[in-house]
Amino acid sequence: MADNASHELRSEALRALICTDIHAKVAMALNLPEQVDPAHVAPVESPALRASLPGRPARPTLHHPAKVPRRSPATLDGRAALIHAIAHIEFNAINLALDAVWRFDGMPETFYADWARVAREEAQHFALLQQHLCSLDSAPDGGPRWDYGHFDAHDNLWAMCWDTRADIVARMALVPRTMEARGLDATPLIQAKLRQVGTPDALRAVAILDIILREEVGHVAIGNHWYRYLCQQQGLDPIAHYAVLSDRYRAPRLKPPFNLSARRKAGFSAMELDYLQGNSTGAASQGI
Repeated sequence: MADNASHELRSEALRALICTDIHAKVAMALNLPEQVDPAHVAPVESPALRASLPGRPARPTLHHPAKVPRRSPATLDGRAALIHAIAHIEFNAINLALDAVWRFDGMPETFYADWARVAREEAQHFALLQQHLCSLDSAPDGGPRWDYGHFDAHDNLWAMCWDTRADIVARMALVPRTMEARGLDATPLIQAKLRQVGTPDALRAVAILDIILREEVGHVAIGNHWYRYLCQQQGLDPIAHYAVLSDRYRAPRLKPPFNLSARRKAGFSAMELDYLQGNSTGAASQGI
């Protein structure tokens, strides 16, 4: 257990969540304590605390996904925009994991440990992408031409996180195994485009995405595990209740092609994949 209350896992997760400095947030996420104090009670979400969630820098400017311009990865500027978009997803994913750690009382200790691990790995993913973005080109002053915040972005991931803040079952159903699982489908398609470009920076991005995809399978598997655990605890049918939650929270319909191999590794059952493929029309795009 943590030796000092100031280093209790859930308190540290909240401290990292409200941090607005990206470098400090990444460092705090990477250094989360290993274990949770079972006696710890999460802080009450006061209006002041609510207004500080999540902590993020002034940039990027956030817009509706339809208003975020897309650029071809055939150009260096387009690849920078693409890497920035993925980095933004990973930055949000840090906040999603941190929020799961601090917000929900009464879960087994392994729940908090799992989401702390996810926060650490998402922080690593963001750092890899940010470093790669900064390495793409130099500005006239010798610094990086691009950094996180340079391009506009959207807020879809955090919006779903916020909408499900009062329902842990919905959070597990619709954030890791819906919103984040979209990355399992999108990543191979992005990698194929970058391989076609074939430049050294594009191939480096492919290698980074290999790391991210491998670890994201584990993150989605954690979401699947805890969603099923909660459904079992509450006597809910996972597939039927997923349909209810998707409708209640207006979750985006997912569009093919689906990375069925990665989804199987992440713990989706054959019945769930059949449901997914039968309910994929009219899906919203990934926003990348």
